[in-house]
Amino acid sequence: MEIKELHGWDALPAEARVIQAELAKRVRLENDFGPIRTIAGADICFDEDEAIAGVVVFSYPELEVLEKISSRLEVKYPYIPGLLSFREAPALIEAFRKARNEPDLVIFDGQGIAHPRGLGIASHMGLILDKPSIGCAKSLLVGDYEEPGEKAGGVSDLTYRGCQVGAVVRTRDNVKPIFVSPGHRISIKESVRIILQCSSRYRIPTPTRIADSYVAQLKRTSSHSHAAAL
Repeated sequence: MEIKELHGWDALPAEARVIQAELAKRVRLENDFGPIRTIAGADICFDEDEAIAGVVVFSYPELEVLEKISSRLEVKYPYIPGLLSFREAPALIEAFRKARNEPDLVIFDGQGIAHPRGLGIASHMGLILDKPSIGCAKSLLVGDYEEPGEKAGGVSDLTYRGCQVGAVVRTRDNVKPIFVSPGHRISIKESVRIILQCSSRYRIPTPTRIADSYVAQLKRTSSHSHAAAL
């Protein structure tokens, strides 16, 4: 699949913030896609000085696994809150390069526009992949909200600096909500609809839940192999 080389990844923090602010201007929040037949979940974890990225592609709306792709890369960018995409995106890009089944939409375990400069990992990667993308986070990064209804499907607005940047969504009765924000080429309303459609028995929607499990498995396998070699 096509990967857009929008910038380098070795920018100093001040330069990286400028890049984020400029890229945020390119994000589109209208629904800009045709029929969705495939959907991917993407997540990343870290194993000492390496990033392990996992992408799982599903049929949609059936959510049957079509493909699992992974990559491991040395982490070259420091941990700086608000700049995590500079640390995470290179490994994710390498995983997407290997995909045989190109997803029509991608859900990232992280933020979309609900970010201090409007460019969380879902927005950043959405621009790089030029794909509709959604951020689905387990915790709040920025913004204010009122608790949604306690029943599954309860939704409330997530606002930041006077603008709505996402939604707080209850995917199951009486569980903690998740934080949904559009990444690129999709609206808040449609992002919520797709996340709810991808959620069933679990708090976390299937695409990112399976991607999270996949990278955790990859990390365990790597750790066991390393221990066996000692």
